[in-house]
Amino acid sequence: MTSKPMVITMGDAAGIGPEIIVKAFRDAPEQMQGCVVVGDLAVMQRAALLVAQCDYHAPQMQMQLVGAVEDTTQLNSPIAIPVLQVTPPLAADELPPWGQISATAGKLAADCVVWAANAALRGEVSALVTAPLHKEALFAAGVPFAGHTELLQACAAAHAGLAVDDMPVRMMLASPELKTVLVSIHVSLRQAIEAVTVDNVLQTLRITHAAELATTGRAPHMAVAGLNPHAGEGGLMGREELDIIIPALQQARAEGMQVSGPFAPDTVFMRARAKNGRAGEFDVVIAMYHDQGLIPVKYLGVDQGVNVTLGLPMVRTSPDHGTAFDVAGTAKADASSLLAAVVMVRALNR
Repeated sequence: MTSKPMVITMGDAAGIGPEIIVKAFRDAPEQMQGCVVVGDLAVMQRAALLVAQCDYHAPQMQMQLVGAVEDTTQLNSPIAIPVLQVTPPLAADELPPWGQISATAGKLAADCVVWAANAALRGEVSALVTAPLHKEALFAAGVPFAGHTELLQACAAAHAGLAVDDMPVRMMLASPELKTVLVSIHVSLRQAIEAVTVDNVLQTLRITHAAELATTGRAPHMAVAGLNPHAGEGGLMGREELDIIIPALQQARAEGMQVSGPFAPDTVFMRARAKNGRAGEFDVVIAMYHDQGLIPVKYLGVDQGVNVTLGLPMVRTSPDHGTAFDVAGTAKADASSLLAAVVMVRALNR
């Protein structure tokens, strides 16, 4: 494991991100050792107070401003959380209300992600874990990206001096039981169908193959889900499998990849699932669009799901849930997925 610190971006100040970060440091200090929160001091202090007020049996976590990411060794208390303030600090009356869309929160969250991404791209930190953003808050702040994946892709492309299209990335959702990778990410269903092209499917296979080979040391066996019910039923329910997906798979096999499919989307995820100590039939499933791939992983347990961005020249993970505005400010949020994201980062960095 690299000795460089890991950064955790605070996420949307009106959501559960700050709260789950506080709980992670409180409940799993060994796992969180060497982590620095990139965020706002007042937002993090509010979250710590919220958590303490709802759990009288644990000490209130203290926020400690650090001047640089490497200053975690200078913490003055075992219950101190290092916070790096990279944006103008918010005053108490500027804190976004819990559970409400806020341009202030959207801009703050995006600025923290950009700073953390650039630090990782410069090699100053080992990796980043990102707490959830709210897409409408980003829009309200004028941030021209639909979410983390697109924002990180743009940062990486700019750092490399490339056009965004020349830095292709993919979203993987991973849990102990199932891994899925998406051909398209945050677009409408109509746009997602249009994104199912030979080039996009083949590019997804290439990115997934390279990422799994790099992290596991072996070539993955990839299963590909069809787009249509029953994987098109030989063209009776759509021709995308025949005209697009199968040619992409044939090219992938010609390049030496181990890939099977296309399979009916309603059964392929069950076949790939690891269960009762037994590995699944496949290492990862390539899904044609966002919900097709995310629903199975989240159904198996949001608390263990992790979002991993493939194709970036840095390691980034995230919880597989959103800002949860409906429970923000209630201290009910579960930090398990955030902790799983930290654990996965450490494994990927070995």
